[in-house]
Amino acid sequence: MSEQAAFGSTGHRSSRVIFGAAALGAMSQERSDQTLEIVRDLGINHIDTAADYGESELRLAPFLGEHRRDVFLATKTGERSGDRARAQLERSLERMGVDHVDLVQLHNLVEEEDWRRAFSPGGAAAALFRASAEGLCRHVGVTGHGLRIARMHLRSLAEAPFASVLFPWNHALAEIPDYATDVDRLRAVCAERGVAVQTIKSVARRRWEDTNARRFSWYEPIEPGAALDRAVAFVLAEPDLFLNSSSDARLLRATCEAASSPITAPAPAQLARDRDEHGITPLFDGDRLEVI
Repeated sequence: MSEQAAFGSTGHRSSRVIFGAAALGAMSQERSDQTLEIVRDLGINHIDTAADYGESELRLAPFLGEHRRDVFLATKTGERSGDRARAQLERSLERMGVDHVDLVQLHNLVEEEDWRRAFSPGGAAAALFRASAEGLCRHVGVTGHGLRIARMHLRSLAEAPFASVLFPWNHALAEIPDYATDVDRLRAVCAERGVAVQTIKSVARRRWEDTNARRFSWYEPIEPGAALDRAVAFVLAEPDLFLNSSSDARLLRATCEAASSPITAPAPAQLARDRDEHGITPLFDGDRLEVI
């Protein structure tokens, strides 16, 4: 069973492994139902989806019809104008068959122009906080990719009382000094303000090199085994961090099994060997690899 921890100041104790429902985006309903039963069996009580994760929100609807009270439900909007963000949130509620979500997040808010639009008068940020006041969502968060995102999250937190942040974090990215410093600063602010910290790409190996491989995510994940166990432990050894599971649902059980084992921080030398032996490299480089 997945360990639980307070999800920031929301009042909810979330499983530290959060189900990344992007995994359902291209699945059939039957396969989605089977996957969500595994989610329940593993003790995961927090589901994270998005309006642009294919059919994910629709695939969640039957499950939520039976188990809505049992899960913390999060979605995201990529819209930057207030009217469009509100409309997309309402569409998400309709697609999932629910009257509210626990968390709606501004999706991938990293580009300067997007950020300015979202926080402008009539922008998405104000619209989502109004939706929260009206009961369509309980909390508002912010997410993003790339090596600039920790700095952008700090700017966002200076503008509005977000309940959560989400960003990529793994032991390969931790080897990039400037990014690691930005993440440390962000985590310190989140700890001070009671903001939940979610991580993604924790079990990423590298960008795909095999063009013929069958792909379930846009990056190649670490295969189940000791290296994946250590990648999970690298994240969850830090008590303030949550780990959002890969969009490759085949890794879900292995990720939760690693999370259920006694967690100790892996030795840096062993993680360095894992990077060398398994070809684990950062997905982002601040330059040509910033775009997903």
